[in-house]
Amino acid sequence: MSPEELIRLAREAMTHAYAPYSHYQVGAALLCADGTVYQGCNIENATYTPTVCAERTAFFKAVYDGKRAFTAIAVCGGKDGALTGFFPPCGVCRQVMREFCGDDFIIYLDGGPEGWQKKTLAELLPGGFQAEKYMR
Repeated sequence: MSPEELIRLAREAMTHAYAPYSHYQVGAALLCADGTVYQGCNIENATYTPTVCAERTAFFKAVYDGKRAFTAIAVCGGKDGALTGFFPPCGVCRQVMREFCGDDFIIYLDGGPEGWQKKTLAELLPGGFQAEKYMR
């Protein structure tokens, strides 16, 4: 799947966001190694702590369905659904990615009119907690 197609699916997912408090809508499209794509959106809560990010929504849906091998994710976001520059995943989402993905996992950041950027998980989460290293 091309980066552009994955980004298009992330933009579509963004339209499903539930963001009545921040008005900041986020979408993600997660590409599994078998070619399956899972979309996710952010879902806010009035107390903020139970809010879940788009990236984690996509990962959790995929894991529920038995997927464990992932290739890439596209992420986009913006106030009131308008793309407003590059939107990298938060630290919690990066660590969830690290649970299932290696350093070479690709993260496409959609900047709307600014184009898109390709990052690796190693670039966005240097020194991330790795269970295989610390949980022996």
